[in-house]
Amino acid sequence: MAGKSKIKPERIVQGDCVELMGRLQAKSVDVVFADPPYNLQLENALHRPNNSKVDGVDAEWDQFASFETYDAFTRDWLGAVQRVLKDDGTLWVIGSYHNIFRVGAILQDMGFWILNDIVWRKSNPMPNFRGTRFTNAHETMIWCSKSKDAKYRFNYDAMKALNEDLQMRSDWLLPICSGGERLKRDGKKAHPTQKPESLLHRVILASTEPGDVVLDPFFGTGTTGAVAKQLGRNFIGFERDEDYIAVAKERISKVRPLDDHSLATTPSKREQPRIPFGWLVERGLLSPGTKLFDQRRRHSAKVRADGSIISADHRGSIHRVGAAVQDAPACNGWQFWCIDVEGKLVPIDILRQKLRAELS
Repeated sequence: MAGKSKIKPERIVQGDCVELMGRLQAKSVDVVFADPPYNLQLENALHRPNNSKVDGVDAEWDQFASFETYDAFTRDWLGAVQRVLKDDGTLWVIGSYHNIFRVGAILQDMGFWILNDIVWRKSNPMPNFRGTRFTNAHETMIWCSKSKDAKYRFNYDAMKALNEDLQMRSDWLLPICSGGERLKRDGKKAHPTQKPESLLHRVILASTEPGDVVLDPFFGTGTTGAVAKQLGRNFIGFERDEDYIAVAKERISKVRPLDDHSLATTPSKREQPRIPFGWLVERGLLSPGTKLFDQRRRHSAKVRADGSIISADHRGSIHRVGAAVQDAPACNGWQFWCIDVEGKLVPIDILRQKLRAELS
């Protein structure tokens, strides 16, 4: 864009994020992860039962004069995000009950389309020491696209694999930063709201692919950059505090990225080439006359030379006959029908995957 200086990926830049995003080329970022100030509205110091002070958020960057001031700040940085985000890109915003509902309303007012609200359930939350409220055991992430009709990326199969082949839910049970992951300086937390790498691992793996650009406008001590680098994604981080930047740079310099990018991505089943059942027959992976069975051997059918199958009462595709013998509205024939291999039933989908691998 004319008049705009270029900020290359894998850079941490000090300054105000709104001004710095104004220097980025429009529609140049694939994903934004934002951990903005929560505007915690803390009036007094918080102490534990032993009277020790809780190391919480009392920095100037989290203090706003009013809700109106915070809302204006939110509209400013979201407007800058809206300009730099690609049309098919997505935005993740994390917050607590202090701010996330205000952010969510402004997102919708600005035309963003909310895809999910993710509840990060903390497995080890800080207790409510005063005993006056429920323990705050979660934070909320909003995941949204730029518009209702945007063709955003969601790596469904990667999330399913990460969750032991079960569909990933919107409540994520993950620990807060503690132990060796918690960055410290002079014995104190380097940043009061450092996010765990496990959270960013899931965010980045779900919505990007290797080589994508991930922007974090509130970079802090660099969790987004560390995970992005490890997974073969590019990152840009904007941060005002020079001490946080120093910690982030030291941290990220120690991260070793994956040499093989194929290990950081999960091929989508939807993107794989379609393999008709008949191709197995014509390529000799199944011979005409081969007998197919369901997993319990209650139903059987024979393979025909034209790629259809025939049972005692039905003839047609593997899906149609599978549905018919079960008296079901639909059937995934690739998983329903099996072949007998030395007394063991194996789904015919194994043969489809073999052929797909040969063709790739």
